[in-house]
Amino acid sequence: MSRLPSLHRDDLDDEGRDLYDLLLGSRRAKEGHQGPLPGPYNAWVYAPKIGRQLETLRVLLRNDMTLDRSLIELAIIVTGAYYRAEFEWWVHSAMARKNGVSPDIVDAIARDEPPPLVTNEQRAVYSVARQLAERGRVDDTAYSLARSVLGDRRMVELVTLCGYYALVSITLNAFEVELPDGVAPQWNAP
Repeated sequence: MSRLPSLHRDDLDDEGRDLYDLLLGSRRAKEGHQGPLPGPYNAWVYAPKIGRQLETLRVLLRNDMTLDRSLIELAIIVTGAYYRAEFEWWVHSAMARKNGVSPDIVDAIARDEPPPLVTNEQRAVYSVARQLAERGRVDDTAYSLARSVLGDRRMVELVTLCGYYALVSITLNAFEVELPDGVAPQWNAP
């Protein structure tokens, strides 16, 4: 059971309802959804000023990055796997596959085994994401390789992305956000 009670739209003040509607998205809001929000969003509506800023960053990371979508999803699943963030893994392992990350790579990351990476970009992203998760820094060798492959702008994007999804993973884990009914956990089976 999640450590934070699930908030419904009617439980919130004006600021919380505005964030709820933003997080829910216009399509679902028009359909009249009033129930709890998935993933880290329920936690964010408890602190709507923080939640709004985190959503702003999420939208920027989703829409304004020059990193290829498959590389973005690779970095996210490396981060989520390190933290064993079940909800994040459930969402983003599917998105990784959908965006061209091979099932062999996804499965190896889930098992904490070296994935069969094919391109220099994949190797760079994996190495940076893994080192950031494990150590909070990147060694000179990995940094030099990644910078030579990705360039400075995409390095900043990658590091920011990894930091954001580390925050999401920690939020999910701290509040024990549950998977939807019928979804089996990857690691933390009861």
